Amino acid sequence: MSVLERDFFTDPEILQDPIPYYRALHERAPVVREPHKGVFMLSRSDEILEVYTAHDRFSAIVGPLGPLIDVPQPDEGESWAEVIERRRHEIPLGDQLMAMDPPKHTRHRSLAGRLFSPNRLKKNEEFIWTLADRLIDEFADRGEIEFSAVFAKPFTLLVIADLLGVPREDHDTFRSWLGGEIGNVGDPQGRTDAGDQVFANLEPYFTGYIEKRRASPGDDVLSRLATVRFSDGALPEVLDVVRIAGVLFAAGQETTARMLASGMRVLCEQPAVAEDLRGNPQLIPNFVEECLRLEGPIKGSFRLALHDTTLAGVAIPAGSIVMAVIGAANRDPHVFEDPDRFDARRSNAKRNIAFGHGEHFCIGASLARAELCIGFERLLARLDDLRLVNPGALSYVESFILRGLNDLPMRLRRRS
Repeated sequence: MSVLERDFFTDPEILQDPIPYYRALHERAPVVREPHKGVFMLSRSDEILEVYTAHDRFSAIVGPLGPLIDVPQPDEGESWAEVIERRRHEIPLGDQLMAMDPPKHTRHRSLAGRLFSPNRLKKNEEFIWTLADRLIDEFADRGEIEFSAVFAKPFTLLVIADLLGVPREDHDTFRSWLGGEIGNVGDPQGRTDAGDQVFANLEPYFTGYIEKRRASPGDDVLSRLATVRFSDGALPEVLDVVRIAGVLFAAGQETTARMLASGMRVLCEQPAVAEDLRGNPQLIPNFVEECLRLEGPIKGSFRLALHDTTLAGVAIPAGSIVMAVIGAANRDPHVFEDPDRFDARRSNAKRNIAFGHGEHFCIGASLARAELCIGFERLLARLDDLRLVNPGALSYVESFILRGLNDLPMRLRRRS
């Protein structure tokens, strides 16, 4: 059986290592219909960018979960676009930002965009530098740690909390949702069972924040979030604002944490790269782009064909699901020389599409890049002798959407 005959969405080996599947897609064709869910797999940037920008032909309604989302069939004489809008409330995650299409998506995205003003990002960046050093101080002398628990997850969680203006006195409460208080008392390696508790607690917390600020606004970020209006002057429902906050947490916390772990794995496995970056910290942004290219946290996203159409000469019937296989496009041999090799100095590493494109380009991309660059700069400056513990036991999250290590046990020592 060829690798393309296996189920990309459920096969345990492919979920752990999709790279052979990506190679097979490149060898077969730019657009391949896989045989299990009937999804059209797109493995090149050209077709993916076309789909991301052709909103009249492709809807993001299935964006989050692809073939797991059952979109109702149109009634006779009804278009796919019409049934999506008429029955959006019945479609799983249909009311979330990542499943919306313009102009509704544009309207709601504008709320989040107001948070990423240059002044707000500058203040947040100052916090990122301080937070990175504070977290490193907690574990630099432990010798052995689980990296995601002691640095990647609390770092990314608290950066987003600060951006959204969560009061500093609540930061420890937010961090405790990861599985323990600061330092994760009781476990010298800082391991945690962090799961979905963060996101389960977000809605009631942020609902309380927003309602309180609307009743009595102050001069803080949460007040600005609570009183932000659509471009036409309308005040959003509280739930709309809370959902925006939830999207930013979900998109910014887990995916960036997984990128930090992936990059740290590279530094542990390739000490020459770590030394090169220590001596040339101006190369860290390009190192980050190469990490995004090879181990980006999103394997792909989905769109629904609204009409009969074609991609790369392949007929796509209306109602079909296409997958923009970002992980494959970032390893396209027509774009990247020796695409499976990690090269921290790769000249075109920034051509990756790890953050998507167009209307759905990751709104937190600039923040994520800042977190990654600052995080790796401080980790490299303050830690040495980075090594994996039992590298053969490393495993990846079993997901056809997410790509990331479950954990990263490692050894280190404080630099003198």
